[in-house]
Amino acid sequence: MNLETQLQPRHRRAFTLVEMLVVIAIMSVLMTAGAIGLGNLGGKGVTSGVATAEALFAEARATAVGRGLRSCVLVAKTLKNAPADDLRRILVATEEVDPTTGQAKDPTGLSPSWELASRGAVLPDQTFFSAKLSNKTGNEKGSSVSIDTIQSTKIKGVKSSYEGEYYIYMFNSQGLAADPLGAKGFGGGSSFVIGSGARAASKSSKEAPPKVTASGKKDFGGFLVWKNGLTSVFRNPDQTGSAFNSLKVGSEF
Repeated sequence: MNLETQLQPRHRRAFTLVEMLVVIAIMSVLMTAGAIGLGNLGGKGVTSGVATAEALFAEARATAVGRGLRSCVLVAKTLKNAPADDLRRILVATEEVDPTTGQAKDPTGLSPSWELASRGAVLPDQTFFSAKLSNKTGNEKGSSVSIDTIQSTKIKGVKSSYEGEYYIYMFNSQGLAADPLGAKGFGGGSSFVIGSGARAASKSSKEAPPKVTASGKKDFGGFLVWKNGLTSVFRNPDQTGSAFNSLKVGSEF
């Protein structure tokens, strides 16, 4: 190698704007979680699960803003070949892009096709997402609706092991929390709630939904997803909603 070659600057790949936004968002969430003391939410499984889920929501929002595409957080409802991951596996996806234009294939469609944007994560053992306690809430009349679901056939990149039905939380291309599928002008916001319990891992969540255990009666937590896409962690399990107060040992959630 001659001197001229040695003196030539080396071109190194820099971080993209999307990568930087995702890292900053995740760091912000983790720092906030530590600052407010997630210990109030219950056991270590719920504490860890809330922090993990909130980081994935931050990642989805940052990806939407950075790429100018709709994004979503997907929570496994019933997986055909991996029932043990029902209500535990969480993925992040963006709307499918046309490879020739680099633009969204169906930018105005109410129910676009998606493609995975990250490997996601799995909630800790004996910790499950609660569709019963989570909902989308309208601002005008205070009404609420259940979380939307989609089939994995609408999600490009899902492995055969994880095919099935997923709950979906959407963000628009500006990073705002999107309306429920098919709704217009709902004005939403939503909640994401998880709890500690037990279920038969060999059966689907439909056949064997998680149930409250004696040790996990108050072991619930989660966060609100505001219309602007930002999140606020519940400081107390009672903040998950009135339905929480009716839960007893053995209750399905």
